[in-house]
Amino acid sequence: MRKKERGDLSRRDFLRAGATAAMGVGLAGRLPAALADPASSEKQVSPNDKVVLGLIGCGGMGASNMRRLMEHPEVEVAALCDVDMNRITNDFRDVKKKYGKPPAVYRDFRKLLEDKDIDAVIVGTPDHWHALNFILACEAGKEVYCEKPISYNIVEAKAMAAAAKKYNRIVQVGTWQRSKPEFTDAVDYVRSGKLGKVVLCRAWITDGFRAGRQTPTTPPDGLDYDFWTGPAELVPYKPNHVHFNWRWFLNTGSGMTGDWGVHMIDIALLGMSKSNDLVMPEKVSCYGGRWAFPDDDRTAPDTVEAIMHFKDPDFVLHWFFGRDHPGKPGHGTEFVSADGKTLRVWRGGWTVLDASGKELPKEQAEPTNDHWSNWLDCLKSREQPRSDIASMAQTTIVCYLANAALFSGETVRWDKKRMDIVGRAGKDTRAYQREYRKPWSLPIHRV
Repeated sequence: MRKKERGDLSRRDFLRAGATAAMGVGLAGRLPAALADPASSEKQVSPNDKVVLGLIGCGGMGASNMRRLMEHPEVEVAALCDVDMNRITNDFRDVKKKYGKPPAVYRDFRKLLEDKDIDAVIVGTPDHWHALNFILACEAGKEVYCEKPISYNIVEAKAMAAAAKKYNRIVQVGTWQRSKPEFTDAVDYVRSGKLGKVVLCRAWITDGFRAGRQTPTTPPDGLDYDFWTGPAELVPYKPNHVHFNWRWFLNTGSGMTGDWGVHMIDIALLGMSKSNDLVMPEKVSCYGGRWAFPDDDRTAPDTVEAIMHFKDPDFVLHWFFGRDHPGKPGHGTEFVSADGKTLRVWRGGWTVLDASGKELPKEQAEPTNDHWSNWLDCLKSREQPRSDIASMAQTTIVCYLANAALFSGETVRWDKKRMDIVGRAGKDTRAYQREYRKPWSLPIHRV
C-alpha cells in the first residue's frame, strides 16, 4: 500500500516550486486541472500482477517510454524524479489523470530507489548519469528500462552489465530498432546467408546540429544544476548545454557516435553475429573533428569517419556521420556481399540490390510485439529481452572504441575474451573511463 504522500518533495513544495519556475505557464497554474481529471478506464488487473514503475529523468525519452508503458493495464506509474522541477509538470499531470492519484515526486533518485513498492524504473537521464542510476537500481532490486547509449564510457558499460548479471535484473535498453520489423527482417536475411558472404558493412547518420554561442548565466529556478552535473565536471551553466543538447557536449554525452551509433552500428553487429553475443572488432581507427561548425559551442565532433576490422568472420565496418549521404536516407545500415549485392535498411524500410543496383525480391516476416511489451513479457517470464544489457554493452563499447581512437589519435585494439583494450592506446581518453567528481563514485561488481 502506498503512503498518502511520499517522496523527498511534498506536493505543497512541488506546487510552490512550480509557481516560481521559469516557464511559460507555471506548475501552480497547470496542475489543478490535471489533478481534477478522473483516471481513465482500463482493463482491471490484480494488484499482485501490477508492475509499479518509477521514472528517473522526466521529459524527453524518459517520459516517452513512460507513456508507452502506461498504455498497458498491468503498469502503474507511482513516482517521478528529476533535478529540474520545470521538467515534471506534464508528466505529473498525465500520471495523475491516468491513475486518479498523484505520483510521488523526488529530486534525488536514491530516495525513489528506497521505495519498496516500486518494482522497476525507467532511466531517462542524460548519458553521464545512466551508470549510477542503473547500478544503484540493480542493487535496490529494481528491474530497469534504460535509455541508450547505456553508458558514458567503456568502463561504465562493463560495470552496468556486471551489476545486472549479479543481481539478476531484467533490463531492456531503449534501442527499439531491435523490435521493428524492417530491422529484424534485414538481420534475419543476412544471417540466413541469402545475401552471400558479407565483407563490408556501412552505418551512418547525418549531423547538422548547432548549439550556437551562449555566455554563462544563472541556472533557472527549479533546476539543481550541481546535481544535474553529478559525476561530470562542473562547468559554468549555459542553457544550450542542458536538456537534449547535452549529447553534443563531451562532458555529458558522446556525440553522434554514441547517440546514433548504438542504433545503426548495432544492426550491423546483429547481422554479422549468430546470436546476441555480438562480434566485436579487433582494431579500430577513427578520424574527425569540429570542422563544419568550428565556432559553435558544441564540443563533440560534427564529422567522423571510423574503420573497424573484424575477424571470424572477416569484414570491415565503416561508420560515418557528417553532412549528407547522396541517394541514401539520412541514416541507415548496409551489408555488402562479396559478389556485390547490398542490403540497405533504415527506419521505415529495407531493400536488397544486386551489383547493378536493381532491387531484388524479399520476404517480410510478421511483426512481433513492440519493444515495451517485450520488456513487460520478460519481467514475467524472466527471459532476456531483445535489447538485453549484455549485448547492448557490447554495442556501446564498439561505439566508444571509435571515440577512443578519435580522441587518442591512435589505432585502438580490443580483446573480446578479456573485454578490454589491449595496451594503452585509447585508455587515457574519456571514452574509456574518467574520474568521477566527488562525492560520486562508480560501484564495481564482480561476477
